[in-house]
Amino acid sequence: MFPSDYMADPSGHVFNDKLYIYPSHDRESGIPENDNGDHFDMRDYHVLCLDDPDQPEARDLGMILSVDDIPWAGRQLWDSDVVEKDGRYYLIFSLKDKNDIFHLGVAIADRPEGPFCALPDPIRGSYSIDPCTFKDDDGQVYVYFGGLWGGQLQRYRDNKALESAILPQGDEPSLPARVARMSDDLTQFAEEPRPVEIVDEMGKILRADDPHRFFEASWLHKHDGTYYFSYSTGDSHLLCYATSESPYGPFRFRGELLQPVVGWTTHHSIVEWRGRTFLLHHDSVPSGGRTWLRSTKMAEIVYEADGSMRLL
Repeated sequence: MFPSDYMADPSGHVFNDKLYIYPSHDRESGIPENDNGDHFDMRDYHVLCLDDPDQPEARDLGMILSVDDIPWAGRQLWDSDVVEKDGRYYLIFSLKDKNDIFHLGVAIADRPEGPFCALPDPIRGSYSIDPCTFKDDDGQVYVYFGGLWGGQLQRYRDNKALESAILPQGDEPSLPARVARMSDDLTQFAEEPRPVEIVDEMGKILRADDPHRFFEASWLHKHDGTYYFSYSTGDSHLLCYATSESPYGPFRFRGELLQPVVGWTTHHSIVEWRGRTFLLHHDSVPSGGRTWLRSTKMAEIVYEADGSMRLL
């Protein structure tokens, strides 16, 4: 989709009948690969644009925000997403502060192509990575977030920092993503973040050793009145999804959407555009398998009669 540079973690939205894609911007940092993800040392965001679903390559509309533009910035400008409200555009992004702790921040623009101006402080009570914005039919905006290992989710319980990180093991309940409704001005959480529980057919929370449990890369979209929560499983390298009748869940596990790709994990978004549904994701094929140099891809999704999804 965009062969000129390494763009990953694509978040797609339709504004003004065009598909805008907000990816993270991979670069060769020279930092050795490690479990903390230090080698993913992205420093700015660009926005890509497609005018037509069958257009072979996206256009780069330029840089919209840099680490240098964010007053509270430390390093590692990871995944982001954008939502529109009342003609303004709100970029919710993940970034480490000067103490190397991930938080979510907000930057605002008057156009979907930016540039975006960052607020001086992160969202109060925010932590971890991978924000996904979702605007429901009633206009309420929710942010889904969280990621394990380098994403630091294991350092928190009940929205409070732990003295020592705890990762569930074996048949213990897996760590869930988080969701919080946003304030009317989209600059703060309007409530304490809640767990996004993924359950099996019996209503039991997926266990830590389940290959389908949540790891990172939350995405929420709605189709025919049903909420679809999709996510990456991390070290089992799958993209899975679950459904609910509420944006808060619980979400019942429905299946695998994408098999392992070249690269460590699968980060994605799902967007409906001109009567079709598309999966945006990334892999590391163009870089020869270097997991920190990823490229954005696009594939079409169809829904079956029972509401399940599959790739064309």
